[in-house]
Amino acid sequence: MNGRPLVRLGGLAAALLLAVTATAGCTRKSDGTAQAGPAARTPGQVKIALVPGGAHPYFQPWKDAAAKAKAELGVGDVTFNETSDWDQTKQNDVLKSLAAQGYNAFGVFGVSPENINATFEDLRKQGFPVASLASCPAGDVDKADFCLSTDVQLAAYKAAQAAIEAMGGQGDLVHLTGNKVDSNTQRRIAGVQKAVDETGGNVKLLQTVTDVDKDLQTAQKAVADLLAAKGDRIQGIVNTAYNPAVASAEGVKRAKLPIKVVAIDDDKTILAGIADGSVAATVLQNPVGQASVGSYALTKLAGGCTMAQPGVIVDSGSFVVTKADIDTYDTDRQARTDELKKAFDSQYLSCK
Repeated sequence: MNGRPLVRLGGLAAALLLAVTATAGCTRKSDGTAQAGPAARTPGQVKIALVPGGAHPYFQPWKDAAAKAKAELGVGDVTFNETSDWDQTKQNDVLKSLAAQGYNAFGVFGVSPENINATFEDLRKQGFPVASLASCPAGDVDKADFCLSTDVQLAAYKAAQAAIEAMGGQGDLVHLTGNKVDSNTQRRIAGVQKAVDETGGNVKLLQTVTDVDKDLQTAQKAVADLLAAKGDRIQGIVNTAYNPAVASAEGVKRAKLPIKVVAIDDDKTILAGIADGSVAATVLQNPVGQASVGSYALTKLAGGCTMAQPGVIVDSGSFVVTKADIDTYDTDRQARTDELKKAFDSQYLSCK
């Protein structure tokens, strides 16, 4: 896959969250006059489609979250469709097909953050509520009703801080990440660089390796090449994409090198590495919260609620997990998910 989770969010999150204000339950035409929104649907009339850009381990928890959301919300259906194959045109076709099948609320991880707003606009013109889940559009404008995503720059900063701490605050660090041209990869790079800069030169960013999250095999080759060429020079590796995190956890352990690895997400290889000490830490995201809270908010929007601030960006949370937290981390994620649902009710949604 091309440039995938750690998922997308710009640095405007804090400012946008502070700017949330209540508005009337109507939409606006471009000339500034009000027009009525789509007719409200009962929960049983709501059919939600959760649509990532393609197959990837990060999104697998969305499947169970979809089934749980259907039961808890009492909606007509919640489906999960990962057939887009990381092609924006194919994803658009999938969304059109789902709409033709009667799905009328959409949670989407856009393949192309630079172009996804056009897709969001098209869906909303048809009267469908739309959530940008685990991914925000590039730039400063979100044409979905809201974006619920990891703040990728903040999460990368946390990961680099954890790696630097594990390194004893000095030495050479390598950053492994996703698609170089993805705007969110650039945000991750900025987050890592910020943490390195704060060391005052005690830590050097030896190399940033991009385009290694297409699949596990690509990541494994990149890690093997890196360790063969520079393994004896590296004190730490920070990962901000799923496949290189797994590959570096495996590769460093196999090579028996004294490199401190900080991963992302909770693949079983990574959790096993934390338990045995071969991985120093991981930074977890909240895919279940994105799917479940996203479905909840979409159901509310379909029922006649509006966004207090259309296009608001909401951080779904990121959590540094070490060996000390390995048995309790999911409690923190669930707590964050519960907080997010309450925040939508109290801050982000305007319901009459």
